[in-house]
Amino acid sequence: MNSSLIGQYAPDFELPGTDGAVHHLARYLDRTSAIIVVFMCNHCPYVKLYLDRLKTLQAEIESEGVTLIGINPNDEQQFPEDSFDQMKTFAVEQKLNFLYLRDMNQDVAHAFNATKTPHVFLLDRQGIIRYAGAIDDNAQNPSAVKTTYLKNAIAALLAEQTIAPTSTDPVGCSVKWR
Repeated sequence: MNSSLIGQYAPDFELPGTDGAVHHLARYLDRTSAIIVVFMCNHCPYVKLYLDRLKTLQAEIESEGVTLIGINPNDEQQFPEDSFDQMKTFAVEQKLNFLYLRDMNQDVAHAFNATKTPHVFLLDRQGIIRYAGAIDDNAQNPSAVKTTYLKNAIAALLAEQTIAPTSTDPVGCSVKWR
C-alpha cells in the first residue's frame, strides 16, 4: 500500500502521449480541480476489466474540472504489446477519452511507488496525493461493486471533505519492471 505518499506532493513528470504531444503534470495542475493518475497498460486483464469504468468516470468528472491521465510503465521487451506504437493503436481501438502516456524509463512509476496495473492516485489541485490504490472493490463484476473508492475520494475532495480511506490495496497485474 502507498499510504506513505498520501499528503505528499506527487512526483512531477513530462511524458509523451499517444496523441503525439508531450504532457507535463504541472500544466494540468494549473487548470484542473483534481487529477487522477492511473498506471495501466494494454495487455493486463484487470485494466481491460476497468477500461469502460475509467472512460465512464472521465466522462462524468470532466465537467467538474477533474482529468484522468493513464500512464503505461511496462517493459516492452517483456511485453511487446505494451510498446508505444501498440499504445497508440490501443488508444484508438478502445476510444480512450483520457490521455495515455508512456513512462519508457519507468522513473514515474518508481517515483509514485506504483505496483499494479491499474493503480490509481488522486491528486488535488496543488498536486498533493490524496488517495492511492484500487478503483473499487470488485474488478470482476461492475454491477457487484459495493464501494467505489476512487469515485468516493473524488467526491470528498471536490466537496472539501475528509477522504476515507486514503489508501487501499491496488488490484491488478504487477508492473512489469525491466
